[in-house]
Amino acid sequence: MTSPLPYSRFGRDRRWYPVVTVMPYLVVTILAAFTVIQRHAQPRSLLIDLGLCVVDALWMLGMFTLHPAWRERPRVMGVFITGLIVIMAILVLREPWFGFLVIAGYVFTFAVLPWPWRLAAIAAIAMVAGTAQMSGLPKDTPFAVTTYLVVLAVNILTMCAAAWAYWNGDEQNNRRKLALDEMNETNRRLETTLAENAALHARLLTQARQAGVRDERQRMAREIHDTLAQGLTGIITQLQAAEQARDEPSRWQRHFQAATSLARESLSEARRSVHALRPARLDEGQLSEALADVARRWSQLHGIAVEVTTTGTVRPMSAEAEFALLRLAQEALTNVAKHARANRVGLTLSYLEHEVALDVRDDGQGFEPTGLDNDGLDNGDTDRAASTSPNAAKAKDADAGSGGGFGLVAMRQRIENLSGTLQIESEPGFGTAISACIPAASAGANT
Repeated sequence: MTSPLPYSRFGRDRRWYPVVTVMPYLVVTILAAFTVIQRHAQPRSLLIDLGLCVVDALWMLGMFTLHPAWRERPRVMGVFITGLIVIMAILVLREPWFGFLVIAGYVFTFAVLPWPWRLAAIAAIAMVAGTAQMSGLPKDTPFAVTTYLVVLAVNILTMCAAAWAYWNGDEQNNRRKLALDEMNETNRRLETTLAENAALHARLLTQARQAGVRDERQRMAREIHDTLAQGLTGIITQLQAAEQARDEPSRWQRHFQAATSLARESLSEARRSVHALRPARLDEGQLSEALADVARRWSQLHGIAVEVTTTGTVRPMSAEAEFALLRLAQEALTNVAKHARANRVGLTLSYLEHEVALDVRDDGQGFEPTGLDNDGLDNGDTDRAASTSPNAAKAKDADAGSGGGFGLVAMRQRIENLSGTLQIESEPGFGTAISACIPAASAGANT
């Protein structure tokens, strides 16, 4: 099976393949037949011309037609074209009509020779063509020689210019094809990238929706724990106290009113939580005032003294930081009321240079904080703490409420969402201290 001609657009175009492989033999056959007609009366000269025609045909057959692989070798093709030019020149010197063989010479040269070898071969073939054209002109006068040289020059310049134009066009086509291939490859990569980006965008949207749902669930869980759960716990405590004081109208009335007040506050806070609003106490004043109000109400409800202290220079804080610290104080006080058996509680809000801190301390029974890792507390941590130490179980119970250990998790989530830290220190018989610190960059007021 033959391979395509490699070096020129003319050679690579399969539509021109019959011209390269058939036309040269057709030309030499026609010229041989014409020679028989013209030289039949001169047998010796006829045999020489026909022999040269056979040599020409065999040369093309052996060097080109029967060896397609040789067309890929520029040096071999250079030898082929050189031999073809020599045979053509001999035939033209014998008979001028053999000048038509230059057609095959041009075809082969354009098809198989690379640049700049092609230019030299075209010039040599043009000289053979010019010699054939001027074969009938005597060359024994200066005018005849000059005319001959002019004809050669015209042939050479014309055909070399055509060869250069063809080569330049071939190069431009190659550059355009290369640019088109690069553009197609770029488009393919772009399509691949766009498809990957679309898939990534879809995944990101899915993850964003899942993260939004997860964050909203966590927010609602924290709000339910900090409002409804704590409020209901307080209401149950007051109703139980009222039941025990049913024989004492004044005491029963006090507990009943406290339960009613807690129910109203819990309902109001639940509504604000649903709408993601700040607690009413923060809307009515600063964090220190809100903490003092929470402590006063809690102290009246449970009969435990609470001391609220603010240190440092008070400065505006972000709504998220105030909200987190207020909820932490409420949760800590709820745990004290349920489990600490404390006589005194202290809340200290500290405005430090690089952070804002809230400390909640009580003088209650405390517990053994085994398993409560200050760097990573979750429900599993509290479960392990409970299984490790009876006193640690109190830590879990101290946070149980209605959420089974969710309070400490909610505390930590709120603080760590603001890049802060939460630490819990306790010892049996020596009370408990909870300390939350929020960096100033996270605690700063939104602008």
